[in-house]
Amino acid sequence: MLTVEKIGGTSMSQFKDVLENVIIGKRAPEDLYDRIFVVSAYNNVTNWLLEHKKTGEPGVYVQFLENSDYSIGLDSLCQRLLLINKGFEEIGLDQGEAREFITFRIKQAKTMLHSLSKVMASGYVNADDICLAAREILASIGEAHSAWNTVNILNNNGISARFIDLCGFNDSMPLTIDERIHRAFKGMDFSKTLCVVTGYTKGTEGIMRAFDRGYTEVTFSKVAVEVKAVEAIIHKEYHLSSADPNIVGVDKIIPVGYTNYVIADQLADIGMEAIHPKAAKPLELAGINIRIKNTFEPEHPGTLITKDYVSGVPKVEIVSGTNKVLAIEIHDPMMVGEVGFDLRIMQIFQKHKVSYILKSTNANSITMVVWDNYKSRELISELEEVFYQVIEERVALVCAMGTNIAIPGFLYKAAKALYDRGINVESFGQSLRQVNMQFVIKREHYKEAVIALNEELCIDK
Repeated sequence: MLTVEKIGGTSMSQFKDVLENVIIGKRAPEDLYDRIFVVSAYNNVTNWLLEHKKTGEPGVYVQFLENSDYSIGLDSLCQRLLLINKGFEEIGLDQGEAREFITFRIKQAKTMLHSLSKVMASGYVNADDICLAAREILASIGEAHSAWNTVNILNNNGISARFIDLCGFNDSMPLTIDERIHRAFKGMDFSKTLCVVTGYTKGTEGIMRAFDRGYTEVTFSKVAVEVKAVEAIIHKEYHLSSADPNIVGVDKIIPVGYTNYVIADQLADIGMEAIHPKAAKPLELAGINIRIKNTFEPEHPGTLITKDYVSGVPKVEIVSGTNKVLAIEIHDPMMVGEVGFDLRIMQIFQKHKVSYILKSTNANSITMVVWDNYKSRELISELEEVFYQVIEERVALVCAMGTNIAIPGFLYKAAKALYDRGINVESFGQSLRQVNMQFVIKREHYKEAVIALNEELCIDK
């Protein structure tokens, strides 16, 4: 009954709890195996290596791009990692061995980055490819650090563990991601060894080229498919719940027991990822279910995501959304009846690599909701040059989702709940599949809207 389990960065930083709740728990010694753990870097380490995911604060990667002294940046990072190591001494991390591993890995990274900078300075190669290689080298350090530490702690606690290093620092083989994973697990006896895998995988196609910061879940997914796992488990610091407890309060949420891959896709589209959508698809196609568990409530079964689940009782399962989006409206009196008008819009979207979350139309206007970031600013500038009138507005998007909401009444209840709070619906979207009602509202009303919809649609009264 082999499982593949992913541990996120926040949980990894509280590894004593992970050790007690997830890895050992109440298991008998013979039940500790037949599991593979794919681990993320400790909390904030990837931000220090690359750039802060939310604030954009530069890391070592930005120093490399700007041709500043990234070597000093790596030395500073090393000291931070050694400080993290110190926090795990009481649970068995050998400080001397851990120091030796990470200092050598950073030394290797310095050598590689120095070579890349020399090649890039020659002007004979595509600078974008060199920068991507540097980004991958740096990103991999975080996962190698946490995975190696985990194996050292487990072995020192009497658990037979093996470090599966997919970072490829010690070989120059031109393997694809799938080939590297296949070679790493070929002939492995999982019944006697607990494998701990780096969340980063080196491959000729570049795992960050397509997935960027979502690469850990891609590795997790590919490993699960490779070993034909019976279940893929994601350990997070919270339950997948009816709404964000930070907004509605912990006493006003309901953990989601079951849902399906369609709902997981809806969540990913608004940035509330249960799992990266490109990581979910291989699991879905392979018929492997995903279970999301709370690291700190190990007895709770968590949320099971399957391909075919539909709630036997009509209900909204999750209220979620984001207040970091823009509504872009393109208005043109000549649009009415013109075949292919929106094709011109989509070609500009494609050029700027911007994907919309919601699209709503009438006779002479098209409204699209996109992420509020630098790409959208560049997109809007070009749209204004091409079309009659372009309006942008900073808004929020709040969604009510469920596997079985295609019956009369849910839309009415949702709209009335917003109306009762004095919240106007600026735009709306729902497809024929009817698994997600999307409401565009003023940004300042976001939290109140989530509270209203959760109370009206998810909480039994």
